[in-house]
Amino acid sequence: MSLEQKVMTDLKTAMLAKDEKALRSLRAIKAAILLAKTSEAAAGDLKEEDEVKLLQKLVKSRKDSLEIYTAQNRRDLAVKEEEEITIIEKFLPAQMGPEELKTILLKIIADTGASSPADMGKVMGVATKQLAGKTDGKSISTMVKELLSKA
Repeated sequence: MSLEQKVMTDLKTAMLAKDEKALRSLRAIKAAILLAKTSEAAAGDLKEEDEVKLLQKLVKSRKDSLEIYTAQNRRDLAVKEEEEITIIEKFLPAQMGPEELKTILLKIIADTGASSPADMGKVMGVATKQLAGKTDGKSISTMVKELLSKA
């Protein structure tokens, strides 16, 4: 079942349940899918990796907004973003934990021969390709910086 079909099924369920939080989030996903499908690059169909990237982009934008709302002490808006993040993440594959990420990054660092923070670009190039969909770029970047500064 494609992401669009899953979203439509959940959207119907949320409408029947009158679940405003789910409706808001699912409609945002649906809109993003329709936008992506009508863009020139997709040519009508989305691959699974494109769907994952789309969902990650939605989560990232909400996390960025959440940081801003929290900094500005706008708890009412921050709560909405948190709710939407929770619902959108249900459609993403399971994200890897920090320990698993660290293990994989240590292997990548050893394979690329990186030894200082100046080699971060080499490591990030390999890591982002290998870990696409499994974790977000910010987590990868933070962990790589930490590991290379210790090396």
